[in-house]
Amino acid sequence: MTDAPSPATGPTPDDDARWLERTVALALANVDDGGGPFGAVVVRDGREVAVGQNRVTRDLDPTAHAEVVAIRGACRALGTFSLAGCTVYSSCEPCPLCLAATLWSRADRLVYAADRHDAARAGFDDRHFHELLGTDPATWPTPVHRHEIPGATAPMDAWLARTDRTEY
Repeated sequence: MTDAPSPATGPTPDDDARWLERTVALALANVDDGGGPFGAVVVRDGREVAVGQNRVTRDLDPTAHAEVVAIRGACRALGTFSLAGCTVYSSCEPCPLCLAATLWSRADRLVYAADRHDAARAGFDDRHFHELLGTDPATWPTPVHRHEIPGATAPMDAWLARTDRTEY
């Protein structure tokens, strides 16, 4: 492993290429094992914190995308829910689920190799989800609606009343 980039300069294009090559290798290994063609790595200070491979079919978990698996592993390894100071590298442009997970993780950067068109060619067409999020939820194939009940905001009120809460 090469020396970590200095905090002042951050990762270089060569660093990005090296980590993206690692994600592609993870994705290829996952395909060889019968999994989906996606891999991800979370890096901090030039060092690998955690990796992820698509485990949707293996784990019977529709949220077990490579980026989500890597983010979960990195948070456990670092003992925090925030990946500030980290870069998430992905073998492919993240779907909306993985993009949202990366944004929620507060990672400093997200860098990917293949794009959504490459994924669509392989049968992983996320275009529908990207487009769906910009439309009225009343038109979605899965009905999404609010049903108000008494006390619905009680958990939010209880959260706000706590002086020892951890903001995120």
